Amino acid sequence: MCGFVGFMNTPEVTAPGPIIRAMADRIAHRGPDDAQYYDGKDVSLGFRRLSIIDLEGGRQPILNEDGSKVLVFNGEIYNYQELREDLLKRGHTFKTKADSETILHGYEEYGAEILQKLRGMFAFVIWDQNKKQLFGARDIFGIKPFYYYKKDGQFLFGSEIKSFLDHPCFEKELDEALIPEYLSYEYIPDERTIFKNVRKLPGAHCFTYKDGQLKVDRYYRIKYNIEEDKPLEYWEGAITKEFTESVAMHQISDVEVGCFLSSGVDSSYVVKEISKGTKKVKTFSVGFEEEKYSELPYAQDFSKVVGVPNISNKVSADEFFDAMPEIQYFMDEPLPNPSEIPLYFLAQNARKYVKVVLSGEGADELFGGYPMYLQGGHFQDYSQKVPRPLRKMAGAVAGKLPEFKGKHFLVRGAMEPWQRFMRANYVFQSSERQKFLKRKITSKLPEEYSKRYFDEVPGLDEPTQLQYADMHTWMIYDILLKADRMSMANSLELRVPFLDKKMLELSCRIPTRYRADSATETTKKALRSAAIKQLPERTANKKKLGFPVPLSDWLRQDKYYGKVKAAFQSDIAEKFFVTKELMKLLDDHKAGKALNMQKIWSFYTFIVWYEQFFVKN
Repeated sequence: MCGFVGFMNTPEVTAPGPIIRAMADRIAHRGPDDAQYYDGKDVSLGFRRLSIIDLEGGRQPILNEDGSKVLVFNGEIYNYQELREDLLKRGHTFKTKADSETILHGYEEYGAEILQKLRGMFAFVIWDQNKKQLFGARDIFGIKPFYYYKKDGQFLFGSEIKSFLDHPCFEKELDEALIPEYLSYEYIPDERTIFKNVRKLPGAHCFTYKDGQLKVDRYYRIKYNIEEDKPLEYWEGAITKEFTESVAMHQISDVEVGCFLSSGVDSSYVVKEISKGTKKVKTFSVGFEEEKYSELPYAQDFSKVVGVPNISNKVSADEFFDAMPEIQYFMDEPLPNPSEIPLYFLAQNARKYVKVVLSGEGADELFGGYPMYLQGGHFQDYSQKVPRPLRKMAGAVAGKLPEFKGKHFLVRGAMEPWQRFMRANYVFQSSERQKFLKRKITSKLPEEYSKRYFDEVPGLDEPTQLQYADMHTWMIYDILLKADRMSMANSLELRVPFLDKKMLELSCRIPTRYRADSATETTKKALRSAAIKQLPERTANKKKLGFPVPLSDWLRQDKYYGKVKAAFQSDIAEKFFVTKELMKLLDDHKAGKALNMQKIWSFYTFIVWYEQFFVKN
């Protein structure tokens, strides 16, 4: 696990050597063990290494046999040993035992087709001196990050946006037009970022850059091939088999591997599986001093049952608020998901003991773990039973009536699936955003950003469409982003065995009733059924909690209310927002008139983030 930076050399950059070193130093937290550089005539590459595999020999950038190609790579390739054997038979010479070198020789042998053979998490760039061309890619899920900046003949790329700050031709500009999207989603829901001219390379995409021209292509598509004829028992066995193999592959390392443990089925299943081969695997949990929000008792109880040591820590309100500026700096873009803060402290504690941890991210998206997938099933039944004109009429009438039980269902039931995608209006409805904004910003309806994903899978049922949309938005822009940033901020490699290519392909065959079963209100039905054979029943069937945080309570306490109030009355707040409206949100929450925690935190996060990137840096 590492970090890389790079840029095309241009006449405007007279001293590329010191610049690439400063850029790499900016992300030293991703790789404190080593730093290496490639000072080419056309391109400059920098690399920071966290040594996991081939501790002595796996240094980067790596060159091929004749020095015509050079690679920088972040991630892990779990099937690298079989790829290496194949490439050795084909005559390639390896200088290291590292997984990264298989990508370089694989590209020599297969070109872009090497991407179809990789099983792992990755972002990489290869400079081909003969073709004068860059080729790069990101793994199919987008587990590892990749950003690029393209403007006025400049092309910069790297693992984190902050590295661009040290390049003299990088123009740091806020894209204020995207603030409405941020307020609705809590992230920018497409390839753009909150910085002008900086983009994310999407998961499952590759690119070439040559003669100033950038070409981005999709190399992998998620395809559902549902097999309705197989019983639940079949899927239990298939999940058990594939997950055992995935966890084994994700343990490949030359350093000790630990595991994050919450109270839920996903991380518990990972711990149970890894403990079969490593009886004393260290597990790590985090909680709060407020017991009602803490999952620690569940995690500690489970660790005793399966016989593994558990190392835990608690986060106080002071620590939570004090860490916010640093965390938003590590995030690169503002992300108002409160769970990132305990995750930061969890990773910080784990790094005292291990360099690598396994975690349970991705299980919900692949196997149907969110309650909204169950709701999607209910809407699907409703739309099949009630003709569209009647649903439209019922929704229109219900919308004009005072609140009553079922009103929300009737109103949303009149919409198309993409229109009622809850992630689109996760924090703010489009109709309420403008009153908080200092300037009028014309923007698309939030749900229009998600429509493209529903359109890509028109023949699937609504729960499956929701899963597909989540994998292309929520999972990559929120869940995986904070997992990468909070672990790498602490120089800790985080691996996610549920997000494996074969696990994905298996999940895409499972019928909806065995993923999100609306009839019994059971999420992750097949996964839970597989887990229950190995876990205590109370763990396998435990209701999803997310990552509970006592932030709503803290915001009513004078000390923390005062912190947020100061931010809401700051020059930064005044620059972008109607501060009177911000204070009403905060005061109504403190008085118990409304539950405004997420809305308050969205504004507060943006203000803290802006100060880090546009005032202090």
